[in-house]
Amino acid sequence: MNSRAYWGAALAALIFLLVQLGALALVPTFDAAGYQTIEDPSDPTNSLLYIGAILVMTALMLAAFKYNLDQVVRGIIVLTSGMLAWYVFSVVAPPIVAVGLAALVSLALLVYPEWYVIDTAGVLMGAGAAGLFGISFGLLPAVVLLALLAVYDAISVYGTEHMLDLAEGVMDLNIPVVLVIPLTLSYSLLDDRVAETTGSDSDTATDGSGKDASTESKDEAVETSSTETATDESRGEAVSPDAVDRDAFFIGLGDAVMPTVMVASAAFFLDAGNLGLAVLPALNLAALLAMVGTFLGLGVLLWLVMKGRAHAGLPLLNGGAIGGYLLGAVLSGVSLIEALGLGPYL
Repeated sequence: MNSRAYWGAALAALIFLLVQLGALALVPTFDAAGYQTIEDPSDPTNSLLYIGAILVMTALMLAAFKYNLDQVVRGIIVLTSGMLAWYVFSVVAPPIVAVGLAALVSLALLVYPEWYVIDTAGVLMGAGAAGLFGISFGLLPAVVLLALLAVYDAISVYGTEHMLDLAEGVMDLNIPVVLVIPLTLSYSLLDDRVAETTGSDSDTATDGSGKDASTESKDEAVETSSTETATDESRGEAVSPDAVDRDAFFIGLGDAVMPTVMVASAAFFLDAGNLGLAVLPALNLAALLAMVGTFLGLGVLLWLVMKGRAHAGLPLLNGGAIGGYLLGAVLSGVSLIEALGLGPYL
C-alpha cells in the first residue's frame, strides 16, 4: 500500500476505535439511565427477532428505491441519526442541550453532508446503537446475532447480491449508513457527487442499439460491502487493479456497529472483573480482546478492499470480535460454556 492507502486505513481504524470506545463509555451510563430495551437480555430469540427486522427493513428499502422514494429513506435515516445522537447526548448534557445537539446533527446532514459530517454522525450513531444493543443483548444473544449476521452478509453480497442493490441506492443519499474514508484530505464528497452528476450527462457513450456502452459511475471510489454497506455498479467485480489510486472508499456503518455490540455486551454482562481503567470502568479483558479481534478482521478487510473489490465485512469483523471475546473470557478464568451463555441450557 502507498501513503494514500495507509492514510485511509488509519482513518478507518480511528473511526472504528471511536465507535468502540464510545460504546464502552456509554454502557454504564445507558444502564444507569434505564435505556435497556429488552426485558430478558439472555433470551437468544431476541437475535432472531432482530434478524427478522433487518430482513423486513431491507425489503422496504429496496422497494423504496425501486419506486423512487429515495428521499423518504434519506429523511428516515436523518431522523434516526438525530434520535441516536440524542441518546448519546442525553447522558452527558442537560435535556435541552441534548435535544439541541441532536437536532444540529440532523440539520448538518440535511444541509451540508460532507464526508466529515457524515463520519461524525456515524460515530455518534454507531457508539449509541452499539451501547444500546450491548446492554440489551446478553452474551449468547450477542454471539448468535453476530454469527447470523456474518452468514447473512456473505450470502447477500456474494450470493443473492441484493445487498449490493441496497448499497447502490444508499450511496447517493449522503447519509451515515456508510462511512466515507477519503484517501486525501482534499477530498470532497459533495464535489464528487456534482462531478458524477455532470459526468453522467456528458461522458456516457451509447452503442448502435441505444444502450450504454460505457459508463463512468462512482469511478472515484472503492467500496466495501456489508450489512449496511456500499458498492459500485460492477456488483462486486474488480473495480480496478489500482484501487489505492481512487479518492475514497466506503465502509458500511454496520461493519463498525455489529462487532462493537460484542465488545459492549462482554463489558456489561461478563462477570470477570474489569481492567481498572477509570475512563472506561466497564472494560474487561474479554471486551478488550474482542476489540483486538475486530481490528485484526478490519486489517484483512482493508487489505482486500485495496485490491479493488466489494467485500462482505461482517464475516471478518464479527468473526474476529467473537474469537477475541472467547479468548479473553477463557484467559479471565471463565469457562467456555459460561462465556457462550449456555449454562442455563445445559
